[in-house]
Amino acid sequence: MSTPANFLHELVGSMSQGAAGNPTVAMIEAAFVHHGLHWRYVNMEVAPADIGAAVRGAKAMGFRGFNCSLPHKVTVIQHLDGLGESAEVMGAVNCVVRRDGKFVGENTDGKGFLKSLRTAIDPKGKSVVLFGAGGAARAIAVELGLAGTQRITLVNRSESRGAELVGLLRDKLEVDANLVVWPENYAVPAGTDVVINGTSIGLYSPESRLDLDINSLKQGMVTADVVFSPVRTRFLNESAARGCLAIDGLGMLVNQGIVGIQYWTGIDPDAAVMRKALEAAMGV
Repeated sequence: MSTPANFLHELVGSMSQGAAGNPTVAMIEAAFVHHGLHWRYVNMEVAPADIGAAVRGAKAMGFRGFNCSLPHKVTVIQHLDGLGESAEVMGAVNCVVRRDGKFVGENTDGKGFLKSLRTAIDPKGKSVVLFGAGGAARAIAVELGLAGTQRITLVNRSESRGAELVGLLRDKLEVDANLVVWPENYAVPAGTDVVINGTSIGLYSPESRLDLDINSLKQGMVTADVVFSPVRTRFLNESAARGCLAIDGLGMLVNQGIVGIQYWTGIDPDAAVMRKALEAAMGV
């Protein structure tokens, strides 16, 4: 067993507003147990006004790092010592890592998605259609750009928000990106390799559908969803019926946890153990 002094140096956490019932805790702690690490991953509810004090406290107590969720992903940056590449490009942090005594902000949202996507296809040189321009879609778009994706077509309801993300991709990453203001029954262009739902459409709502012409999806395309509950969304079921290779949102969630553990501990955790624990915690 760790001594109390060492225990503080083997602690990571999750800072959120409304932290109860986070299935990520079960997933990450299952990995710690499986790999024989005397670590704990602890949920802490932090009010927006207290995020600076929480970061200073975590550093003082020797935390190896922590995750942070909305509404802290942007405001936490001013309290950190530096940023990783993708976090700096997108201007948002969800994972903080202690490096040489400093707290460095990373973003595992897009990295987790990319690891999941790469089980089916390497996005380098590919053409991607991405629905949404919110936090998850932004993180995914940046990681796709860093991975060498040839073309990103962003489909979004809000022209201003979509244009801002397209501008970031073009200016900072030199990606061939364009915006489509989401029309009714959007048809995926011929030659598309990957279609991604980066919105919350379908979350906890199995019958909800993307405003998408399903007939425009072709056999061999890869489809992916950030929605994790239900695990198989209507979008994934319908695209699979069209012969697409469909990737669920649980893979993204598991791989976010994997990247975080790699940052904090330096080990490569067992993905199967983590997914099993996550599914059990979610009751799926």
